[in-house]
Amino acid sequence: MSIFSLKPRPRGGRWPVVPAWLGVLLLVAAAAMMGGAGPAHRLGLLPLGTAFDLLRLGAYVAIGAALLGLLTLLIATLCRRWRPALTGLVVVAAVAAMMAVPWQLMQRAQTVPPIHDITTDMADPPAFETLAPAREAAPNAVDYPGESFASRQREAYPGIQPLVVERASPEAVMQAAEAAAREMGWEIANVTATSLEATATTRWFGFKDDVAVRLTETDDGVRVDVRSASRLGRGDLGTNAARIHDYLTTLQEQLE
Repeated sequence: MSIFSLKPRPRGGRWPVVPAWLGVLLLVAAAAMMGGAGPAHRLGLLPLGTAFDLLRLGAYVAIGAALLGLLTLLIATLCRRWRPALTGLVVVAAVAAMMAVPWQLMQRAQTVPPIHDITTDMADPPAFETLAPAREAAPNAVDYPGESFASRQREAYPGIQPLVVERASPEAVMQAAEAAAREMGWEIANVTATSLEATATTRWFGFKDDVAVRLTETDDGVRVDVRSASRLGRGDLGTNAARIHDYLTTLQEQLE
């Protein structure tokens, strides 16, 4: 065989390929750690602290993958090796997509107050009775924390207000309230003629948040008050306020 028939050695040799594959391996590892931390805790495989540590470690590994992706992109571009360059670009883009949600949560944490108990009636919030034992076993209190939370809620969530349903009976409103809770995917704990208690479970980590709904007859109709409170955590990143808003919207749709 003539030496002139041999293919020329690619420019840069293995240099563009090695960091490219290392970046891919780190990307897969980071995705497994960050994506699996929540389900592992929800299934009872990891305690919460360990799950958070795994999530944090996954973020660091993802950053390492992104750095390798940038290194690959630089080396491969200089060597005019387009396949490794494309691999590096894909790794960087994938890391950016993975970090988007944690970044949004960090930004949201800076814009919402560190409170975890939201209600449409801050003077007389709906009470947890059936769910009181479950909340007593959790870190956060059963009773509403009071004005320290109310003042921050008024400033951060002025739109969280009671719903007044005109020309409707309490029975019809409660029927719609229960239907709306089931549509939201909540686990119903108790329903009476004027109250409802349920538990909402977050999708990723499986955190338990409790909801109390109370109906009051007024001269204008039936007033619906809602309270949503997390069992764990100092702040909720706006989750409870969003839950109340979505629930009241769903309730109105049920009534219509």
